[in-house]
Amino acid sequence: MVPRSNFLIARLTLVASVGGLLFGYDTAVISGAISSIDLYFIEPRQLTETAHNTLSGFTISSALFGCVIGAAIAGGIANAWGRRTALILAALMFLVSAFGSAMPELGLGAIGQMGPAALVPFNIYRIVGGIGIGLASMVSPLYIAEIAPHDRRGRLVSFNQMAIVTGIVTVYFVNWAIGQQGDAAWLHAVGWRLMFASEALPAALFLALLLTVPDTPRYLVLKGRAAEAGALLEALEGASEGRAALAEIEASLVVHTRPLFSFGAGVVVVGVLLSVFQQAVGINAVLYYAPAIFRNMGLAEQGALWQTVLVGTVNMLATLIAIVTVDRWGRRPLLIAGGLIMAAAMGTLAACFYFGVLGLAALLAMLTYIAGFALSWGPVTWVLLSEIFPNSIKGRALSIAVAAQWLANIVVSWSFKVLDGNSWLTETFHHGFAYALYAAASVIAALFVARFVPETKGRTLEAIQGFWKPRSARRAAAV
Repeated sequence: MVPRSNFLIARLTLVASVGGLLFGYDTAVISGAISSIDLYFIEPRQLTETAHNTLSGFTISSALFGCVIGAAIAGGIANAWGRRTALILAALMFLVSAFGSAMPELGLGAIGQMGPAALVPFNIYRIVGGIGIGLASMVSPLYIAEIAPHDRRGRLVSFNQMAIVTGIVTVYFVNWAIGQQGDAAWLHAVGWRLMFASEALPAALFLALLLTVPDTPRYLVLKGRAAEAGALLEALEGASEGRAALAEIEASLVVHTRPLFSFGAGVVVVGVLLSVFQQAVGINAVLYYAPAIFRNMGLAEQGALWQTVLVGTVNMLATLIAIVTVDRWGRRPLLIAGGLIMAAAMGTLAACFYFGVLGLAALLAMLTYIAGFALSWGPVTWVLLSEIFPNSIKGRALSIAVAAQWLANIVVSWSFKVLDGNSWLTETFHHGFAYALYAAASVIAALFVARFVPETKGRTLEAIQGFWKPRSARRAAAV
C-alpha cells in the first residue's frame, strides 16, 4: 500500500502559501508610506480638503482596483491554463509592481524629481500589483484546497491566511526597520521607495518555487489527464484513498462545466456575501491605516509604526488558533464567535475615540478586534470559499466571490480615508464614526452566518456539492 506523503502535502501547501504571503505583503506595504505619498504626490496639488482626501484615498487603495481585475480573470485563467500558471503570472506581476512602485519615474524622468506628475505611473504599477494579488487571493487557497486531504483541508487552507498575516507582519517589520535608517525627511525622499522595492525578493522566491510544483488533481481531471491526477492523488492521500478520490472527482465532473446558476443562485449569493462581510467589518481599513490610527491616538511617527508591528503580531498569533481549531470546532462557530468579538471591540474603540480615552483601553480594543478577525473571518472565509462551490462552476463562482470581496475592500478602504478626514465627523465623533459602522457590520455578519451558511467540516469537496442540488435534481424532486 502506498502511504500518504505528508512531505509532499506540506511542500505544495507551503509553495502555494507564498502567494498568500505576497498578498499580505503587497496589501500592507503601503501602510508605512502613506504620509510620504501624501507629501510627494498629493500636497503639492493644493486641493480642497475633500478633493485631497479623495485623491489620497484612491492612491492608497489603487491596488485594489487591480485586485478586482485579477480576481475577475483568475477563474478563467485557472481553468484554461492551470492553477500553477495563474500563480506564475501573479508572481511576475508582483515583481513588476515592486520595482515600478519604488521608481514610478523610471523611463519618464529623473528619479525623485517628477513629484505629482509621477502619480499616474505610480498608480498603474500599484494596479499591476493588485492584479497579482487578485490572482493569488483566489488561486492560492484553491490550489491548497484541491491538493489537501479532506480531513486536513480546513487547517491547510488556513495556512494561506497565516501566510497572508505573515506577509503583513513581515512588511510591518520591514517598514519599521527602513524607517529607523533616517529622519522624516529621508523617509519621505528615499525610505518609502525602499519599502516598495523590498517586495521583489519574496516575489522572485515565489516564482522560482512555482517552477518545481505540479498542477492540482482536479485541474488535471478537468483537462482529461486522469492518469496524472491519479498518480498525484495516490502520492497525496495513499493508494486506496487516492483511487477513491479520483473516482469521486471524475463523477463530479461528468459535466465539466455547467451554467453559473445550475445549482441555484443561493451558493453564489452565499459566497459573495461571505466575501463582502469579510471586508465590511473594516479589517483592511485598520491594516492599511494602522499608523494613521495610532497617530490619531497621539503617538509619534516611530511609535505608530512600532504599534503597527504589535497589531501584526497579534494577527499572526490569533491565526494560529484558527489553524488549530477550524477542523475541530467547524467553520460556523468560529465565524459567529469572531463576529461578536469584533463587534464588541469596534464598539469599544469607537467609544474610546468619542470620549477621548486613547490610552491602553483603545490599544486593547484594537488588538482584540484584530484577534477576533484573525481567528475567524480572516482564515475561515477563505476556507469556505475554497469549499462551497461545486467543481463544475468553481472557477467562475470563486472569481465572482473574490472580485466582490475586492470591490468591498475598495469601498471600505477608500471611505475610511474620507470619513476619518471629514472635519464635521471628526469634530462630532472624534475619529470614532467609522469604527461604530464596523461594529454594526460585524453583528450583521454573525447573524448572516447563523442563518444561511452550511457547515462543511470533515466533508470532501465533492460531498459538499450535495448542499446545492442541480436544478434538474430539484425539478425531479418536485415532481
